[in-house]
Amino acid sequence: MILYHGSNLDIASINLNMCRPYKDFGRGFYLTSMEDQARKMAHRVSKIYGGPEIVNVYEIADDFLLQEGLHIQDFGMTITEEWAAFVMNNRNRKFTDIESKLCNLDCKYDIVTGPVANDDLAMLLREYQNHAISLDVLRSELSYKQTTNQYSFHTQRAVKLLRKAGVIYG
Repeated sequence: MILYHGSNLDIASINLNMCRPYKDFGRGFYLTSMEDQARKMAHRVSKIYGGPEIVNVYEIADDFLLQEGLHIQDFGMTITEEWAAFVMNNRNRKFTDIESKLCNLDCKYDIVTGPVANDDLAMLLREYQNHAISLDVLRSELSYKQTTNQYSFHTQRAVKLLRKAGVIYG
């Protein structure tokens, strides 16, 4: 399987300490199976931080989600209530129930996969969290949103499964 990471850097080795916290699935190294999505991320990162648009390309075994000894949370590509709670909890700087299976602030999961909470989805999640919309409205709205995917790697054990295959310059 090929995975892509959009950046402004050619990443020689993945350093999890450089990853930002409070992302959809917690602090981790994020990739996608969609080259176009990675190109868009590279463009965005380049605009914000400067530098060239670079898509880092990685290979990983097709069956990596079946790897024994790893804790994996796979949401598939369906936006669900559980996925929404997981994303809200990981993005919330005030969330304190670290033991919850609905968060990864402590990197309890080596790998998490699922839809990306883009700006439209993030707005809906905030409205739900602030009780501006009901769960039924959230479900209804989420069912109409087109989603993209993300694979996040949170531990060295998980990162070791990735093999750098090259770079694509914007």
